[in-house]
Amino acid sequence: MNASASRLIEPGFWTQTLEDRMTEFADIRELGAVLPIEVINPLAGDATETIYALPRFDEVVQVSKHPDQFCSGKGATSVFDLPMEMLEFFGGFINMDNPRHAHQRRIVAYSFTPLELQSVFASVEAVCTEVIDGFCEQGEADLVEVLSQPFPLLIICDMMGIPRSEFQTVLDATNVILSGGDPEFVGEDGGIEAFLNAGMSLAALMGELIEERRANPTDDLTSKLIHNQLPEDLLTPAEITSLFVLLAVAGNDTTRTAISHGVNLLSKNPDQRAIWQGDVEGVTQSAVEEIVRVASPVTFMRRTATGDVTLAGEQFHEGDKFVMFYGAANRDPRVFDDPERFDVRRSPNPHVGFGGPGPHFCLGANLARREVAVVFREIFKRLPDLEVTGPAIPLDTAGLPLVGGIKRLPVRFTPTARSTG
Repeated sequence: MNASASRLIEPGFWTQTLEDRMTEFADIRELGAVLPIEVINPLAGDATETIYALPRFDEVVQVSKHPDQFCSGKGATSVFDLPMEMLEFFGGFINMDNPRHAHQRRIVAYSFTPLELQSVFASVEAVCTEVIDGFCEQGEADLVEVLSQPFPLLIICDMMGIPRSEFQTVLDATNVILSGGDPEFVGEDGGIEAFLNAGMSLAALMGELIEERRANPTDDLTSKLIHNQLPEDLLTPAEITSLFVLLAVAGNDTTRTAISHGVNLLSKNPDQRAIWQGDVEGVTQSAVEEIVRVASPVTFMRRTATGDVTLAGEQFHEGDKFVMFYGAANRDPRVFDDPERFDVRRSPNPHVGFGGPGPHFCLGANLARREVAVVFREIFKRLPDLEVTGPAIPLDTAGLPLVGGIKRLPVRFTPTARSTG
């Protein structure tokens, strides 16, 4: 086992600043295209297993493009094998292969077409205004608490029809699931029980909503799924609940983390902020892509070999586990010029921050892009002198986290009036 590569499974690696983590990742990336790491699996009696880290761009793309050779059905969101019931509840079709993956994704995709998303895009504008109204008069705040955290989750809840009165329940549960084991969210005696309890809380809430929408349908996504307003078969209540968990967790983490990292990156790169703020319409599209590339909110996904396969000139066998590290791939100098530089006008920018090409590319990528674009447009307009006043505090993860989140980011700004809209 290479000692440097083994750092990828140590909590201390992931609690570094983004800059320090990526500096270390740069050294690890040059060790090789496929790096074996021995891990202790607490779910298998502390047995020693080998996983293969993929820190380079080409291998991440190859594995993503060939789901027949590298499957997700044995678990994409966990380094270790988990019970299938847990995989499907917490990851939904992310942890599935065809034909089940294609079937469920098709159903959900009907709600992510450009036409269907028009009403959601209008909601993005309204929710962003509402959220900024909630703190714009204060002059200082924790950006995560007041903006990054509530904004994307409110949009998901509105899409599904979750009442605002239940927002705190959803927020608390998703904070646990996204925490990476941070004691602040799961407690000192947390562990898998905390994740299961959070999942049960979401399931109970969704179960009540399903029964309500069965009797009293509206135009939300839950009603459409229950009443088969889509040209596909019905999803079961369990599948609808799993979809909600997926949207509430995976559907908001990219935006939430991208907003926090984006504000911090602009603070550290005032020249880039000036470029963007000076030409919001012209620069926003490329700036959003650059935030996703540099921040790479989703840290990894796992794939499992379905048989004998060649990767980077090496032979591997059925059952071998590969962990794709998106942040490292997104700074691979073989693909990106001056990859450590944050450049809001970077072009081309073929990053894999929304996953590699293939059937598991993020279904909500366009919604996430719109959310990040709207947030920064509104920050520049309503809080033009917003500045970071302290370090970004990362999640205190217990190991390799699925999301490289920031849990606090102090900012200050000149207080402004609430919107009259």
